Amino acid sequence: MHIRDPIHGAIELTADERALVDSPQYQRLRNVKQLGFADLAFPGATHTRYAHGLGAMAVATKVFDALAPKLALEPDDRERFRQTLRLAVLFHDLGHAPLSHATESIMPPVELLRVPDWVYPEPPRARRADHEDYTLKLVLDSGLATEIRRRTSGIEPEHVAALICGRAPPGPDPFRSRGRDLLPILRQVVSGELDADRMDYLERDSFFTGVNYGKFDGDWIIQNLTAIEREGKVHLALQHRAVFAFEDFLLSRYHMFLSVYFHYASVGYEVLLQRYCETNSGEYALPADPDQYLAHDDITLLAALRRSDNPWARRIVQRQGYRLLAENAPELKSLQARLREAGIDAFATESRGVLSRYGKEATLWVKTPQGEVPIGEYTPLYQRYSEAVTLARLYVEPEREDEARRILGL
Repeated sequence: MHIRDPIHGAIELTADERALVDSPQYQRLRNVKQLGFADLAFPGATHTRYAHGLGAMAVATKVFDALAPKLALEPDDRERFRQTLRLAVLFHDLGHAPLSHATESIMPPVELLRVPDWVYPEPPRARRADHEDYTLKLVLDSGLATEIRRRTSGIEPEHVAALICGRAPPGPDPFRSRGRDLLPILRQVVSGELDADRMDYLERDSFFTGVNYGKFDGDWIIQNLTAIEREGKVHLALQHRAVFAFEDFLLSRYHMFLSVYFHYASVGYEVLLQRYCETNSGEYALPADPDQYLAHDDITLLAALRRSDNPWARRIVQRQGYRLLAENAPELKSLQARLREAGIDAFATESRGVLSRYGKEATLWVKTPQGEVPIGEYTPLYQRYSEAVTLARLYVEPEREDEARRILGL
């Protein structure tokens, strides 16, 4: 079957993949918006993580099909790696919390999820779970795991989880082919400097918000992807002639963060939701049980907010957000303190935009006639944008905005 998508056209699914898409674990994402509160500023931005997962899977498939002839895989390995990659990218956002990352503050302690230790570089310390923990839990220990085993041949839920977390499962290595370890390159397609996730969400978010920042030459980038082998491990590489397109991709993401993802309206409402989460006296919390977690999406959270007498819930529901008073003004904290002295509630936020997480993710290599070079050494873009851009903002309760401006002389 095919699913019509406004970004990638017809996305093909096998009958078994359709059954996995129809699972309650994936269907939940129909009711989780990709950009949370962004539709307050961009009315078209009501697209969902359901559509994004399908789109990212389509991109990952194009990437794999471009790489496969260069990897010299056995036919059985080729089909198995392709299918595992498709599922890993499809499911990479399964655990996302309702509306915003702010609701991760009401997730339970991570140990209550009982995610296997092998998915972590070291046993997780005492902390709250996050959406990535829930994603792995749903893949490994829910009805979806049973369906993966039933609907695929030779693919275990642990193989899918390995590509999501970047660590091999216990037992025989499922990503070894002809004496080489392909886990690094497959993981880079799921999450890395140039991954299917970003290649989909930049175009998708640009389309639905109506901005032009998220556009780049994805076809040229994919055509110029290749692989290199280092100490028995296979890594993702890019032909040098496509580096300009890659730089455009990086800048597109950078500008999307500054103009869309860090829009002042979204950021302000995320703080209100955070305050609700901190003060709701247990009336809304996210459960550790994976089956119970499926009942929590944007709709159920908004219903809880509408039922609540919590003042922060009332503000969110009634769209009485705090007003932006100042942005990147000197001494923002002192301005906030002056308002508090006058009995006016205000909060300050900092949003940090970075070009890349280079150095924190697996290296993308550039293939040149002279040899192979890490991308950070090949392009000067990382040096030019090495400093994070900070958007510092001050918000004030709307009922006293005029008074606040008089006090601060704004």
